[in-house]
Amino acid sequence: MSTQSPAANTASIPRLHKARREGRKITMVTAYDATFARIIDSAGVDAILVGDSLGNVIQGHGTTLPVTLDHMIYHCQAVMRGVQSAHVVGDLPFMTYHASQDDALRNAGRLMAEGGVHAVKLEGGRHLAPLIERMTYAGIPVMGHLGLTPQSVHQLGGFRVQGRSDADATRLLDDARALQDAGAYALVLEMVPADLAARVTEALEIPTIGIGAGPHTSGQVLVCYDLLGLNEGFKPRFLKRYATLADTIRAAVQDYDREVKAGAFPDPEHSF
Repeated sequence: MSTQSPAANTASIPRLHKARREGRKITMVTAYDATFARIIDSAGVDAILVGDSLGNVIQGHGTTLPVTLDHMIYHCQAVMRGVQSAHVVGDLPFMTYHASQDDALRNAGRLMAEGGVHAVKLEGGRHLAPLIERMTYAGIPVMGHLGLTPQSVHQLGGFRVQGRSDADATRLLDDARALQDAGAYALVLEMVPADLAARVTEALEIPTIGIGAGPHTSGQVLVCYDLLGLNEGFKPRFLKRYATLADTIRAAVQDYDREVKAGAFPDPEHSF
């Protein structure tokens, strides 16, 4: 469970809304464990997402679909142990909010009560509005997610940009308004054209967090493994690598391997 006091981060959602009103960009980074969460939190980001992308990044799957609620609770607990100030959102994984509203409410409650996160994130449009309204009424803050929704990757025909046609753009804009009206406090826009993301952001009062959605959203989110250059095979157009830590780690492990095999480590300095 989280080591934070119950009062911690009580103003985090109002802070995000204030940033949106004042035109200050919001930063969010996806993390999955206490060590990365501690470093990212100390860097001063506004929010941390514990994403079901752990299915890809941590578990090595091709999609997020194999991720379970228990997996998410475990990783949310780990992240919360490393966080002092950032707002933390946990993904509800595939099929945990689709069967019935009662099931969805119980699962969201578990993610918050056992995982310790401050809010949950759901993928999908206006059909989720009644569920979001019910969750919000129950005291569960909900972040929406439109555009490319990875849990629907097979239905969408793969990982590709969404909302290119006029009809799809209109549908996405209507979905965004419906989620806001239902009580969603923020919205992730993934892989949509920059001009459409700008239109959605202008139409809403709540913050929009973009990933592959251009520069005109209220903020941006990237996965820590991606922005740090650890996920070497992942090279989408929207990703900017701010470091190449895979090279650094590989070189360090090679030095360790070489020194152990040569009998140079441990030396007297590193012995008792």
